Amino acid sequence: MSAVSPITHLRHVDIAVPDYDKQVAFYTQKWGLTETGRDGDVIYFAAVGSPEQYVIRVRRSAQKRLDLVAFGSPDRDSVDALATRLAQDGVQLVSEPDTLQTPGGGYGFRFFDIEGRTVEVSTDVTTRAHRKVEEREDIPVRLSHVVLNSPEPERMLAWYEKHLDFRLSDTLVHPKMGGVMYFLRCSPQHHSMAIARCPHTSLHHASFELRGLDEYLRGSGRLMRDGVHKIWGPGRHLAGDNAFTYFKDPNGNTMEYTTAFAPLDEDTWHPSQFDATAPETSDQWGTANANNEFVAREMFNDPDKGLFTAPPV
Repeated sequence: MSAVSPITHLRHVDIAVPDYDKQVAFYTQKWGLTETGRDGDVIYFAAVGSPEQYVIRVRRSAQKRLDLVAFGSPDRDSVDALATRLAQDGVQLVSEPDTLQTPGGGYGFRFFDIEGRTVEVSTDVTTRAHRKVEEREDIPVRLSHVVLNSPEPERMLAWYEKHLDFRLSDTLVHPKMGGVMYFLRCSPQHHSMAIARCPHTSLHHASFELRGLDEYLRGSGRLMRDGVHKIWGPGRHLAGDNAFTYFKDPNGNTMEYTTAFAPLDEDTWHPSQFDATAPETSDQWGTANANNEFVAREMFNDPDKGLFTAPPV
């Protein structure tokens, strides 16, 4: 790992969807995000407790895809050094470091990861006025993490460890399939990204953190009462110790409500391997529906058709 990691945190996840109007209504009327701006067929959503200008961006498109995953970096020198390092290692850059034209500005660049997803790294993005989320307020505080599906998760793991200095926190292991989920961190949070074994490349899910367990349960219950399609939960994972409820959005992407990550001491942490078939690994509480093949298929999502093609915005 570098003395100073080039990645500090997850900024936002950007998606393109064919049913744009339903997706916009889902985030504003169901999920609890705040619209902060529009630019033609692109709309930006913020979480009220987050200083990020936006945590998810939705673009109208005939083709469903993951447009972009964006990470923060400490400073301009770190951005420049990472761009140089990636180029020297043969990573395909989409753009060179420059002033960003998205809300909040900043300085950054884009590149393709080993499977063709577009990744952005930036710094000096203007922070957004935000506020404390109050007790019993069952809306997201911030974007927590993103999980990516991969047919070759070990190859993806090695790539993100080598090129972006992500650190492995824990692994879920299946007795027959081997590693089925790799949890990666760029900070003391247990994971800001994870890689899941899947037949194809796609978005597994984006996760939004609520204030605490009470707010998380209230939010999960509200969505279930409102008829939002629940995939799995409520429950509590072993890896990360966080609570979870997964829902399907109008375009078939999985979105998660989470909270209560266990603190992690990076100086003493040692990655563990957890048996993915043990019920307590998936859900310590035993309150969620069974983690079966139906749940897994629901989170496979559609194969991403935007690989090695940069989004237009």
